[in-house]
Amino acid sequence: MAKSKSSSLTYAFLGPVGTFTELALDQVKEAKNAKRFPVSSVTEAIDAVTSRKANRAIVPVENSIEGGVSATLDALANTSNIRIFGEYLVPVTFNLVAKPGTKISDVKIVSTHPTAYAQCRGWLTENLAKHSHIPATSTAAAAVALLEAGSVAQAAIAAKSITAHYKLTVLAKNIGDNKNAQTRFIEIGLADAPAPRTGRDKTSVIVELPDDRPGGLLEMLEQFAARGVNLSRIESRPVGDQLGRYRFNIDAQGHIEDQAMAEALMGLHRFSPKVVFLGSYPRADRGKSQHRGNNSNKEFVDAESWLKQLRKGR
Repeated sequence: MAKSKSSSLTYAFLGPVGTFTELALDQVKEAKNAKRFPVSSVTEAIDAVTSRKANRAIVPVENSIEGGVSATLDALANTSNIRIFGEYLVPVTFNLVAKPGTKISDVKIVSTHPTAYAQCRGWLTENLAKHSHIPATSTAAAAVALLEAGSVAQAAIAAKSITAHYKLTVLAKNIGDNKNAQTRFIEIGLADAPAPRTGRDKTSVIVELPDDRPGGLLEMLEQFAARGVNLSRIESRPVGDQLGRYRFNIDAQGHIEDQAMAEALMGLHRFSPKVVFLGSYPRADRGKSQHRGNNSNKEFVDAESWLKQLRKGR
């Protein structure tokens, strides 16, 4: 019996098992029967792809509360031949877990990732006012450490799925301060043709300003505005070679096959000494990507036809 295409694929994800990244990976249809393995950092995930140890990798890129994940944004900017092929949204729900037999009154020290700790600070202040915090590399790593001999912490803050992987008990559910928090994850792989246009797409680029001058940022943004392309995210990160130099991570609604987006990308290429195209891929929220003004593909075709006629003297 021949193997399915997905069974021959390999996915790396930010581990260990039981993290929110694994929940994002569970949403990838092609990964259902694929091989998967956890890695300890975003850099390691990207290295797994560039070294062809993995076909694809899943990494976090943005949180609705904390903003962009700087490790991912910087790694994408400094790695060539990488593309984004999909995005996935995961609700961020935290539980307080412990070894079986532990009572909430026993908890004096809580371990978790610093970002998770910050998002649960209100609940902790109200319910564990005198606790201490031990930072961990991930929420799952904090939970796993509870089962190890000599664990200092009595409890950990982790994803609700953690108890499906380890023998831990839930002391409190949904303790995050923001009940609507989400984290956005991206599926990355080696550069290839973008996913087909769906009409509900997003395009991601990284752009450096050509120089430090008044109006430079405005000119960059006008490449999108003039074509009616809406931006869903723009975030600056330092280039790193000197103070005052920044690159901009941009998510725009639309696909490279949209004439409006194609024109915007060409405008960016003329404007900036360095534009990194990260990919066009389906939007996780399934929202339609419509370009404002007279910027549909049909209107671009009509305009090109009109111009050709003028050049022919008609």
